[in-house]
Amino acid sequence: MRWNLKKKPDPHLTEELSKSLGIDPILSSILVQRGIDNFDKAKDFFRPSPQALHDPFLMQDMDKAVLRIEEAIAADQNIMIYGDYDVDGTTAVSLVYDYLLSYYPNIATYIPDRYTEGYGVSYAGIDFAHDNDISLIIALDCGVKAIEKVAYARKKGIDFIICDHHRPGSTLPAAIAVLDPKRKDCTYPYDELCGCGIGFKLIQALGSKRGDKLRDLLPYLDLVATAIAADIVPVTGENRILAYFGLKVINTNPRAGIRALIHESKKETLDITDVVFMIAPRINAAGRMKHGSFAVDLLTEKNFEKALGYAKAIHSYNSERKELDKSITLEALDQIKLNREEAKSATVVYQEDWHKGVIGIVASRLIEKYYRPTLVFTKSGNKLAASARSVRGFDVYEALQECSELIDQFGGHKYAAGLTLEPENYGLFKKKFEDVVKDRIPEELLIPQITIDAEIYLSDITPKFQRLIKQLGPFGPQNMKPVFMASGLRDNGYGKRIGENGDHLKINMVSGSDNKTYNAIGFNLGDKYELIHKGKPFKAVFTIEENHWNGITSLQLNIKDIKEDA
Repeated sequence: MRWNLKKKPDPHLTEELSKSLGIDPILSSILVQRGIDNFDKAKDFFRPSPQALHDPFLMQDMDKAVLRIEEAIAADQNIMIYGDYDVDGTTAVSLVYDYLLSYYPNIATYIPDRYTEGYGVSYAGIDFAHDNDISLIIALDCGVKAIEKVAYARKKGIDFIICDHHRPGSTLPAAIAVLDPKRKDCTYPYDELCGCGIGFKLIQALGSKRGDKLRDLLPYLDLVATAIAADIVPVTGENRILAYFGLKVINTNPRAGIRALIHESKKETLDITDVVFMIAPRINAAGRMKHGSFAVDLLTEKNFEKALGYAKAIHSYNSERKELDKSITLEALDQIKLNREEAKSATVVYQEDWHKGVIGIVASRLIEKYYRPTLVFTKSGNKLAASARSVRGFDVYEALQECSELIDQFGGHKYAAGLTLEPENYGLFKKKFEDVVKDRIPEELLIPQITIDAEIYLSDITPKFQRLIKQLGPFGPQNMKPVFMASGLRDNGYGKRIGENGDHLKINMVSGSDNKTYNAIGFNLGDKYELIHKGKPFKAVFTIEENHWNGITSLQLNIKDIKEDA
């Protein structure tokens, strides 16, 4: 790993903030690094308020969207809520469906089948709407590039409202409204909302017309916080407010479906990391292994006992998903080694029988191993489908744009995308993509980087210090959990490799300067054992965690990397 220690901010700002807040200068330095450089900004950051959410009507076309929904309700028209099969899509559908159903009965939901329809708006979904006398489709987390499909729907007398957060193409679909803060002509103050976040802004706008108070909408934020966590959008600005209050709902009074998933997880209080690793994969597993509509059934169910039944089924889908992604990852790694592609700037692999529902996870696993922009292909009908994942600092979406003449369709973000292409184009595409990445990616981006917020002594780590760090959350992109570095460390002699294959490292870390000792765990750092063996001095990069065991809470350091210390 490359260790990147952040530059110390202006000491004057740090000192002023430390005094005004009465906090450790290390923490005030971290705040200033994150743009929180005065008392008022710190107050807003540490005490988020729903009142700080932006007016939804600042979003381009929001007035048109609200007017068309009101017209549909006044005319007793059928409305279909359409969304993608991942966490962001299914939570968004559940949110808008739940809200509209609370005062209007003619609402249906539709999640496309991952295998027969693929990502985004489908012709099959539009045909379903037509066959069921639906005259308005609200598309969530998809649709901003569905130009032909929206035109097809118009011919059938069906209007579209699109709520998306992906980058639009040069032309927008001919929908009644296109709600997407990434539109060039949209001046909405925050453009990093996820699809479910856009859905929330829609119900916020609808609610304001109906006289709803903002507090009436807060119960929907368990869904929004789950989507923010799963979709890995920045946890800044409006997203941080939504995630902050969403986590409060998750931990105090979540909807029956989320409560059932928490019940299955056997954990009492969840933070955003728990949502990422425990709740989101289970919701995702429905669309990967069975059908995304199962997730919507779970998230809209009011009866807890019924929700528990859905949660148990989804838990079994997730177990099946884990086995599949493990076996496919091993096959992909064998393919890479066989073709001697470890040294290339990009990883592109294909096998026609790989399960389409887990190729995105496999791509992430391959990046963990080789740290290259990665595409994993499988057969999907008579085409090939791929999931793309990228490394920090490299825009895989732009790289795919460079290859667009060989692609049928694609969409996504800087770090994650999906695409389809004709089988005969695979060889040409693979070479073109690898060449594009090779030409564009700086050598240093092919080495994982860990960004360090501050260098500290172990004696700086106290329960009070940790309590203040926790208040920096919810954590996520652009507001990550602080990472610290300490030097002059030794193991007290009890350090050892642990885990079935000795993959992990357990250390009792001692600081030579102050004799302070902390328990530390280094996941997948078993091969660093020799660096700490026999009292050798070392330096480490770590986060500070709380370890809960038998009703006792203690601090534990989660080591990210170790290097020898001269």
